[in-house]
Amino acid sequence: MSDQDPAARKNKSESPVHGATVVIGELPAVFDLRRLAWMMLGVTLFTVTALLPSIPDAVDPAGRLVVLTREGQLAIALFLLAATWWVFEVIPIGVTAIAIGVLQVLFAIRDPRVAYTDFMDPAVWFILGSIIIGLVFTRTGLTNRMAYRMLTLVGDRTSRIYLGAFIMTAGMTLLMAQTAVAAAVYPLLMTIYALYEEDQHPTRFGKGLFIGMAFTAGAGSIITLLGAARGVVAIGFYRELVGREIDFFEVSYYLFPVGALMVAALWVYVVVMFRPERAVIPGLSERARKLHKRLGPMSRKEITALVITLTAVGLMSLRSFIPALASVDKSAIIAGAAVLFFVFRILRRADLETIPWNIVLLFGGAMSLGLCLWQTGAAEWLAIAWLSYFGDSKALAFILGLSVFVLIMTNVIMNVAAIAISLPVALVMAPYLGVAPDVVLYVSLTAAGMPFLLLVGAAPNAIAYQSKQFSASEFFMAGLPASLLLLVVIALFSVWIWGWMGMPILL
Repeated sequence: MSDQDPAARKNKSESPVHGATVVIGELPAVFDLRRLAWMMLGVTLFTVTALLPSIPDAVDPAGRLVVLTREGQLAIALFLLAATWWVFEVIPIGVTAIAIGVLQVLFAIRDPRVAYTDFMDPAVWFILGSIIIGLVFTRTGLTNRMAYRMLTLVGDRTSRIYLGAFIMTAGMTLLMAQTAVAAAVYPLLMTIYALYEEDQHPTRFGKGLFIGMAFTAGAGSIITLLGAARGVVAIGFYRELVGREIDFFEVSYYLFPVGALMVAALWVYVVVMFRPERAVIPGLSERARKLHKRLGPMSRKEITALVITLTAVGLMSLRSFIPALASVDKSAIIAGAAVLFFVFRILRRADLETIPWNIVLLFGGAMSLGLCLWQTGAAEWLAIAWLSYFGDSKALAFILGLSVFVLIMTNVIMNVAAIAISLPVALVMAPYLGVAPDVVLYVSLTAAGMPFLLLVGAAPNAIAYQSKQFSASEFFMAGLPASLLLLVVIALFSVWIWGWMGMPILL
């Protein structure tokens, strides 16, 4: 083939060396220097942290020394590597999750059976079941019905489509776990986006729609105890350490205005940050009305799928009120619903191949990492070491310091674990600073519910990532201002609004 052949020139480049022409093939993608730089940053952070000769003990308010063990030091090193690789996607996010288990075993941080078993934690099964529910809604056409109905209500303006999607997402979390909500809403938003952009390539509107869904799912989930398990765990710690019972309606009384304000603020933020390419989609609502009419009455599969889903959601919700159901893990309920979808032939064997196993692995790795930090004592050491910096601070500085710590932890490990790590330490420290325990509880619940930085922070983040509208680094960059906005809202409520509503702020 001649060098003048266009087909040859397409895959070759010429480089003059000592007067000669040397044909050099295209560099493979593995030599992407930016990707290599971020990969090496993670390795460097791991190595430097692991090799630190001595790390001082942390001292809690009662004077107890908390020693960082060798395993705890390696767990923190692993946390830094995983966070870097997840943010910059140096390898697929599910493969980074596998690396978390591998490195725990290679460096003897935890026993192999423990490190790998965490990948099948009940929380991972819950996420898998939630994803299957979303798949069912797509296969049966239920998402089309919901999407077309919503579009006929919100009209043709893209900013109002944002608003409608965010209110619907946050509203559903009042009764359902945010993971299940995101799994149900995701295919609906994909249907809406298909009416905006047929070839599904990334746009500002697509980024705003799916990132906003993830953010508002978190904002809505703090309002009731049904939105996530973290509320029940936090109240349990509060009851043990403070001796006062917090009921369902008290939580909603104080956190409804926070969640509602955050949903509104996030809508404004997304409209500004991800201003759609088109302000109006002419004729969209009319088109949606016609498409909804064309669907006709609900089919047997749609009705069956809806009954199974609503029954599962109802049982999970009633666990908080019926003692007999309290012992039934929610993962068993939602995984049982997934089995029934196959029993009634709503889903087939081929549908298993469409499940995003990359996302399932991601949460398996997140569980393994979070439990590694917890079981090695690294998480307790981090909480005490960080919060001790605010031991002589004013109340607001302590509250914001607690918020920042919970935000960081809940972006990397389960928010339930973040609460379990930080809340007991904060409740012990609060009286020394004259801060009432109530505000510590509600600040922790607020911050733990809105992990806006990493995909592993909450299932809605990872589910939104399936849309391929944004990268992990784009999500991180969008989450920084959103997290600052959250801190401003926490400060506003801590200084003024909660006190006005009757919550004790200072002792």
